[in-house]
Amino acid sequence: MSKLTLPATAGASAGEVLSVYRRHLSKGRARLASLTGAAMEVASEGSRVWDADAKEYVDCGGYGVFLLGHRHPRVVEAVIEQIHRHPMATRLLLEPAAATAAAALAAVTPPGLERVHFVNSGAEATETAIKLARAHGKHRLISATGGYHGKTTGALAVTAKPFYQDPFRPLLPAEHVPYGDAEALERALAGGAPACVILEPVQGEGGVVLPPPGYLARAQRLCAEHGALFVLDEIQTGLGRLGTWWGADAEGVRPDVLLVGKNLSGGVIPVAAAVATAQAYAPFDKDPFLHTSTFAASPVAMAAAAAAVTAIRDEDLVERARTLGEDLLARIESALAPLLGTAVLDIRGRGLLLGIELRDEGTAGELVLQLLEEGVLVNHSLNAHRVVRLTPPAVLTPADLDRITRAFTRAATALARTTTSIKGTR
Repeated sequence: MSKLTLPATAGASAGEVLSVYRRHLSKGRARLASLTGAAMEVASEGSRVWDADAKEYVDCGGYGVFLLGHRHPRVVEAVIEQIHRHPMATRLLLEPAAATAAAALAAVTPPGLERVHFVNSGAEATETAIKLARAHGKHRLISATGGYHGKTTGALAVTAKPFYQDPFRPLLPAEHVPYGDAEALERALAGGAPACVILEPVQGEGGVVLPPPGYLARAQRLCAEHGALFVLDEIQTGLGRLGTWWGADAEGVRPDVLLVGKNLSGGVIPVAAAVATAQAYAPFDKDPFLHTSTFAASPVAMAAAAAAVTAIRDEDLVERARTLGEDLLARIESALAPLLGTAVLDIRGRGLLLGIELRDEGTAGELVLQLLEEGVLVNHSLNAHRVVRLTPPAVLTPADLDRITRAFTRAATALARTTTSIKGTR
């Protein structure tokens, strides 16, 4: 952004916004914002975000939404054109934007995944898969410990984190097996009626956990052998995030249902989808009103989805995510090398999904704050608070990479002082 022009809403002070948060949004969110300086994000473009004081940040966070960066011109143009022409549909007539988006998405999913059900969020995509499984008589739910699939009631049952589940029990019954343990999955499948198995190719909110080689292919075979519906949650990992179109591609896996979200939005309009085989989708094919949502497949969201998929393909962002991820991982490893074995326990990732595991939650919080001070936005992992997670866009520039490297180098120096101070008090 050559010249930053702050919007009129930026005229409100941080104190005023915090007051509104406390009264109308969330007192807890207001407390958290106060701890991090109460900066207000008001503008964005590409890999950059600006706050109300015109401070510029490199966005390596965003919980995996911004593979194309902020306000990608192709997506913005498609959305604006659709808004000017026909943003919302009556849902009584055929809607060509939905057809265009479905065809674009089906063209890049693993072969055989051809039925597309659009929704508004990743959690809704999970709900769609659960309802498809139930329509097939598969009422057992099996997911992996540490997995994250959303916080609506059905999705929460397979989001294996008691912290999020306990206030809302009883939930749908679900069984949780260790992630990456095919033998445990086999025992669970053999121990009851046909099930619905929901797994991630890499656990994102679980702390960027990579499974052992062959795990996904084995899971697919086990589901087929035991008559289970195999659902692969690629809401965070799909559409290029891992340096391949899908996490499924690494092992040639084709699930019965593929969950898509985050990057499908193009970083502009919320949209997600469940993409299924014809056999898995049969109940919804038979009755189009069995599972619906008023705002699902709205023309404006469909314009964003179609433009996002096309931009990822035409701009070769999948390969770019792979090469950028390798470069960025090496830079972070080098910057944090002095802390390995003390403050930093592990650095890992694939493509542009990277995780840094710290010795404790407090140290992870310190790293997030140090990077924030240096103008780099990152996230903690919702199911693994010791893991700081990076999901940067595939449009990072060489200058962005250098800035991230400097930020991590300075953060490492600050953490080293903290580590030394702690040791000195023992």
